Amino acid sequence: MTIIDAAENDQQTFDREGFLKNMTRLPGIYKMLNDKDTIVYIGKAKNLKNRVSSYFRKGAASPKQQVMVAKIARIEVTVTHTEAEALLLESQLIKRHKPRYNICLRDDKSYPFIYLSTEQQFPQITTHRGAKKKKGSYYGPYPSAGAVRETLKQLQRIFPVRQCEDSYFKNRSRPCLQYQIERCSAPCVGLISEEKYAEDVNNIKLFLAGQGSLLIDELVVSMEHLADNLEFEQAAIVRDQISQLRSVLEKNYVSGERGDVDIVACATKAGIACVQIFFIRHGQNLGNKTFFPKINDAYTPENILQAFIPQYYLDKNIPHELIVSHKPEEVDLLAEVLAQHAGHAVTISPHVRSERAKWLQMANVNVANALLTKLADKQGIYARFLSLQEELGCQEVPKRLECFDISHTQGEHTVASCVVFNREGPLKSAYRRFNIAGITPGDDYAAIYQAVSRRFKRLLKGEHEAPDILFIDGGKGQVNEAEKALAELQVNNVMIVGVSKGPDRKAGMEKMILPGQEQPLDVTPGASGLLLIQHIRDEAHRFAITGHRARRGKAKKESQLETIAGLGPKRRQILLKQFGGMQGISKAGVDALCSIDGISRQLAQRIYDTFHYQDD
Repeated sequence: MTIIDAAENDQQTFDREGFLKNMTRLPGIYKMLNDKDTIVYIGKAKNLKNRVSSYFRKGAASPKQQVMVAKIARIEVTVTHTEAEALLLESQLIKRHKPRYNICLRDDKSYPFIYLSTEQQFPQITTHRGAKKKKGSYYGPYPSAGAVRETLKQLQRIFPVRQCEDSYFKNRSRPCLQYQIERCSAPCVGLISEEKYAEDVNNIKLFLAGQGSLLIDELVVSMEHLADNLEFEQAAIVRDQISQLRSVLEKNYVSGERGDVDIVACATKAGIACVQIFFIRHGQNLGNKTFFPKINDAYTPENILQAFIPQYYLDKNIPHELIVSHKPEEVDLLAEVLAQHAGHAVTISPHVRSERAKWLQMANVNVANALLTKLADKQGIYARFLSLQEELGCQEVPKRLECFDISHTQGEHTVASCVVFNREGPLKSAYRRFNIAGITPGDDYAAIYQAVSRRFKRLLKGEHEAPDILFIDGGKGQVNEAEKALAELQVNNVMIVGVSKGPDRKAGMEKMILPGQEQPLDVTPGASGLLLIQHIRDEAHRFAITGHRARRGKAKKESQLETIAGLGPKRRQILLKQFGGMQGISKAGVDALCSIDGISRQLAQRIYDTFHYQDD
């Protein structure tokens, strides 16, 4: 792979003719940057010169491309050995930089698997994410943790294999609640033999491997054998297992499928795209996952799937076949790259018949319904913004809202949250938390002042947009502190609204407080704008509590000494012995600290600062 420096010599106007004249015809990727050095688009090409030149031909560019091209200040090019390598690099860079004019997938964390251990005398079945380091069998992936939990719940009812951790299992002296509700056979206290437990584990393996019919056949034989031996109670248990299995398999089985297949459907409307994936593993439908990629109006379902499939699949397990609602633009190249990544052949099928066509139709219906729901939700949020404008007397419909809240435990580990809403709802990429320090513990007024000051100092540096309305979760005191912080920064174009809890803290009874006004603002009870205020206030509260709990938990788990750069385990032990513990170290001065062997003055200063100052 070769990188070609295509930067212009600080010119305001991009010299397209000079750049294209010396452009390579090799495969690779190109990055278009604006005058702020921000990447606006990333693309790949089999022939870089031909592809990049097409953007500058008169009459050839779409309106979207014309707007994008007008913003180009320079282009950077990376040459690759093959077009397939360029596709991989393009996908990685788009996920990293999220350029404005690319289709960007909001990536998700790794999908969960069901894990069945194999090393113990009584194996455990549980959920698993991440690297598959432990010995055992892994089944999935499932589209969500909820799908895993539902499957495990079904299995527990049929085959009561333990799900508890080994540390819990080894220290039991009597059966737990799971045994009492018939969800575990209590191998921890010897209430089931190893042989009978192994039968249940083997049955689970058959079920998860998609061999449900074979499992039912084996259970039928077992039931008949027990009945012949007059063991009617045991035969009845097996009969109930067969009945439950048939019910589960009727819900989950994909008729005619016995392999690993993903069904990928896409729909677009009003500038919004929706992609749904149905996961078929060993002939069982494990559920579906919905995505709303960021797009521009000009993109078609074919464009979207072309961009979506590599971004989504190139860091996940890839099935042998993808059934797609629309044929991607470069379907052969996609199949080749996915096969190289997966280590096995991958087929992308846009045209299917018979039972597979019915499942694709089902996916198309689902994705269309999800898109309509999203559109309805967007329209509902916009209506709430209109109501908010009316209730607060704004001259224009607000575009951006921010809300601050404070969380602490008796004044310790104080965290301030800032959440952001726009006309599409919560803008989670813009959420921020602030660890509050240097104030009297429990002083919420000072905490609000510090958080608002820090947030709007960043605004003045151009790090984020200004909100139209700033909500503060609190009364007059908090509102006054927020107003003071903005006044000191000379920010005068932001409306401040305090959200004070109503009588008995009931939702819908909140009072709206404006700076300088003695009486709360009159709002229409039940107005949709009030629902929007409740939503953003509750979201700020949730985000603050989550951050506070994380900070409090971190403080409990790690010693303050462990956070100091350059202070290893041996030096920590020496300090603790020399000063008689953490309290002595916290009271020591810099001179006393650097008198210890191995502690330089610079390190002593860092230790001292850790106990006496906190970074803002």
